[in-house]
Amino acid sequence: MATRAPERLAAVPPDRPVRSRRLRRRLVHQLDVKGSPYAYVAPFFLLFSAFGLFPLAYTAWVSLHEWTLMSDEHAFVGLDNFRTLLVDDYFWNATFNTLSIGVLSTVPQLLLAIWLAHLLNRPLRAQTFFRITLLLPNVTSVVAVVVIFSQLFGRDFGVINWMLSWFGVGGVAWNEGVATSHVAISIMIMWRWTGYNALIFLAAMQAVPRELYEAATIDGASGPTQLRKITIPMIKPTIVFVVITSTIGAMQVLAEPLLFGSYSISGGPDRQYQTLSLFIYENFVKLDLGYASAISWMMFVFIILIAGVNYLLTRRAQGGLT
Repeated sequence: MATRAPERLAAVPPDRPVRSRRLRRRLVHQLDVKGSPYAYVAPFFLLFSAFGLFPLAYTAWVSLHEWTLMSDEHAFVGLDNFRTLLVDDYFWNATFNTLSIGVLSTVPQLLLAIWLAHLLNRPLRAQTFFRITLLLPNVTSVVAVVVIFSQLFGRDFGVINWMLSWFGVGGVAWNEGVATSHVAISIMIMWRWTGYNALIFLAAMQAVPRELYEAATIDGASGPTQLRKITIPMIKPTIVFVVITSTIGAMQVLAEPLLFGSYSISGGPDRQYQTLSLFIYENFVKLDLGYASAISWMMFVFIILIAGVNYLLTRRAQGGLT
């Protein structure tokens, strides 16, 4: 018996613990490589689910009810809120105002932002100063911006009307007309966000190889030609991103028309610049949460559709420039 025990111990492979440890290390390494990315992004999805998906789903549920804060009972009405919405002239007026202000503010803003970024992408003195200057309008309080521009667009003592008087144009009541109010609000939005988008474009332009510009300069290509033939095709993904984010922001504009009308939630006496966000806010103030939720979901659908159309048009336009 004493001689067989060592034989049994000798029969056990001596490297089995080593292989077991190697296997465990390999499994831990694979789990770390494959599982770590999900662990890193999990907090974002948890927060997004709590503050993004849940409110979205709950808003959809509220939109199917006659939901007011004046009553404890909320009757289920199905799609009645949406049916009422589709024949509501105020809703379509707010939709038109939102699209009009969005186009007037977004298109010139993005074109100017690309041009400014192209200018700052060249060797200049005090580049940091100019870049910080571009960002100042964005960090300025929106209340201060609207107050200043409201004074500039004043009918009797506004600087804009004073300058227009040089050309024989009489005092324009900017906040009373549809076109004039849309132009005024669009200029406010452009002034606030052009520099921000220009810096995003500039960051993308910094990644374009300088050899391409040097070769184009040797071939005699001018600045606008380099912008059209080199810069824009190379920053195509950034352009698509900025177009989509600007579209979403334009569809959700609230502060500028609200403050431009001196906190008028109706967007002027004739609702000439009431946007969809203002229309939602108006019904929220009236405590009609079911109808306000239906408007919110319709605006969500509009944003998805318009962002998708902008994405396709931008991709096609950029493809034609290459």
